[in-house]
Amino acid sequence: MSATGTGGQPVNEPTFPQRDVAAGVANDEGSATMDKGYAPQVRERLEREAKEIIGRYPKPRSALLPLLHLVQAEDGYVSDDGHEFCAEMLGLSKAEVVGVSTFYTMYKRKPAGQYHVGVCINTLCAVMGGDQIWDELSEHTGLAHDETSPDGKISLERLECNAACDFAPVMMVNWEFFDNQTPASAKQLVDDLKDGKEISPTRGPKRLCTFKEASRVLSGLPDGLAGDGPSASGPSLEGLKIAKANGWKAPEA
Repeated sequence: MSATGTGGQPVNEPTFPQRDVAAGVANDEGSATMDKGYAPQVRERLEREAKEIIGRYPKPRSALLPLLHLVQAEDGYVSDDGHEFCAEMLGLSKAEVVGVSTFYTMYKRKPAGQYHVGVCINTLCAVMGGDQIWDELSEHTGLAHDETSPDGKISLERLECNAACDFAPVMMVNWEFFDNQTPASAKQLVDDLKDGKEISPTRGPKRLCTFKEASRVLSGLPDGLAGDGPSASGPSLEGLKIAKANGWKAPEA
């Protein structure tokens, strides 16, 4: 596999054999191959939470995206059982559910790591060092795009944009920001995560949640940390500071 680096020159990526992260859990399509169906107590809880989420929408099928996050929070990916559960709860065919879950990259087709690490390789991050971070981190972990470490702790993904260009190069862990990264800091971050050290994102909550916990929040079930820590700082606020200093205001309608 190759990617385009700075100046449009092809950059060869290291290739690694695909890890069987959870033997017997998922095939190449991400379909569960273990015992079918959720345990009764899990099913009861999922149904209760799903009904709460569905009740927020005028039509049940509108709740498909959050329900996919809900089952991903349970399994660490959208399993075959998860597809069937969503279809049943929303009155959809399984094919309709699979068609949606396989369209969006945030829904994983095989188990993600406890800490899902995304490296931005889009234009600005790339020229600021994102490509080098990806190459060195991939080699350091032995993981290619969308692969998970054998111990299930780390998975790695090439992200097209983290929407944080003013802090480039940027990484995310379970969708929390880690700004102004270098190859050395990126490798240290992953090593610390694997060692179980307490890690705080650059912005946002002081506590870094797991991938399953992040998926649960994305389903619409809050963890109470949305207002914890700054969401904007540094370069993001420079324009606002200049506008206030000059008395500039947005045009009135």
